[in-house]
Amino acid sequence: MSEAGPAVRDAVDADLEAITAIYAEGVLTGTGTFETAAPDQAEMAGRRAAILKLGLPWLVAELDGVVVGYAYAGPFRTRAAYRYTVEDSIYVLSSAHGRGAGKALLLELIARCEAVGLRQMLGVIGDSANAGSIKLHAACGFTPMGAVEGVGWKFDDWLDVVFMQRRLNGGETTAPDAPGMPLD
Repeated sequence: MSEAGPAVRDAVDADLEAITAIYAEGVLTGTGTFETAAPDQAEMAGRRAAILKLGLPWLVAELDGVVVGYAYAGPFRTRAAYRYTVEDSIYVLSSAHGRGAGKALLLELIARCEAVGLRQMLGVIGDSANAGSIKLHAACGFTPMGAVEGVGWKFDDWLDVVFMQRRLNGGETTAPDAPGMPLD
């Protein structure tokens, strides 16, 4: 097995099969998403198209030439006042955990969102027991903002949602100098 680190790039249509499989693993075996039925490839293609239409990034990570993870930034909420705030989503195959794909994806996602003038990125992490995601966000400069307890029911258990925040481009300390996402 190669010692090369992950390569991060923009996702392309040819990646949709891998993206769909990665998310299906997360849906069916994990609590990082509260979705309980894995969407098909057509649905994932539609979700990706909606993100790209907003001018936001959708990325994949490759290890040894194989797509092992993906990440994107989406609107935190759809009202116009939220147009400078995004929520990150990151999914990595369990077989690739600990190999740097998640961190590489999140760092590139942050850089891309800063490049388009966004001001806040939120990690809305499924399950307070999701130590890997919480640790990843903390390592990338996110601050814990609190948790909402027992709001999701999955795998016969109540699950929390943990909120973490990272300021981009100075956050709320200055007026925006870009139009933000086209919302509302």
